[in-house]
Amino acid sequence: MNVQEIAAFSDGAVGGNPAGVWLGDQPLGRDHMQAIAAELGHSETAFAVPEGTGWRVRYFSPAMEVPFCGHATVALGAALAMAHGNGVFPLLLNDGEISVEGRDHHGELTAALQSPPTSHTALSDAQLMRYLSLLGYQHDDLSNDLPPALIHAGADHLLLPLSSRAALSRLDYDLETGARIMRGDGLVTVMCVFAESATVFSCRNAFASGGVKEDPATGAAAAAFGGYLRDAKLSTERVLDLKQGDDMGMPSRIRVEYSEVPGSSVRVSGQARVMGATRAVGEPLETEA
Repeated sequence: MNVQEIAAFSDGAVGGNPAGVWLGDQPLGRDHMQAIAAELGHSETAFAVPEGTGWRVRYFSPAMEVPFCGHATVALGAALAMAHGNGVFPLLLNDGEISVEGRDHHGELTAALQSPPTSHTALSDAQLMRYLSLLGYQHDDLSNDLPPALIHAGADHLLLPLSSRAALSRLDYDLETGARIMRGDGLVTVMCVFAESATVFSCRNAFASGGVKEDPATGAAAAAFGGYLRDAKLSTERVLDLKQGDDMGMPSRIRVEYSEVPGSSVRVSGQARVMGATRAVGEPLETEA
């Protein structure tokens, strides 16, 4: 069976976060999807089949199923635009409904998702110390302007705003330890950010829970971050630009836009690039309704 490989949130013809995209007529079994995601090795693979007037979507990292993935949704939007023409495609997730708009303009691909609702909660002192220790940071490395938090937009992320770009560049940790801690806390990623200005942020995302040390672009966390700034009344801006992947040599650019309505959906958009021909993986196993 063939899977498309598309880098979402690319910086023109370079960078972005590679995702697998499988479009089928009938859903695959969980074990089959997990095996394909592990074989591809990308941080996530999206599996989509038609359902009603939209598409039923599930996301798998190499190590587990995740409830929502932004960059794989943007890659899916690009794949749907190539296959079915430009438009807005309703998506049915495991827990909720969203949409993605895909555009193919003479081979230049863009996509924009509307996230699930956003929310955030404060960190306990114990949680904060646990993740500072994991990532090798001290209290002095934290921003004085943005408080750490648990942020959510379809998936749970821990946010650590940092005081300098140098601190962001130092991000490093043990993958096995990180996976144990993050899975124990039910986190998809730990998002570290540095504010370059009121509207531009550099960020890095540890994704040990999914078996990947770092994610080059994380759309779900970007949506949650935008919702956090709005809902906590930490910013009056309504359009943000996130720079991710630079420290990995995979520059990624994410646009975040949102209304003033607390908890409402966040629009996350970017470019996408096809990474070559479709890739043959595995053999079909069982299907499931």
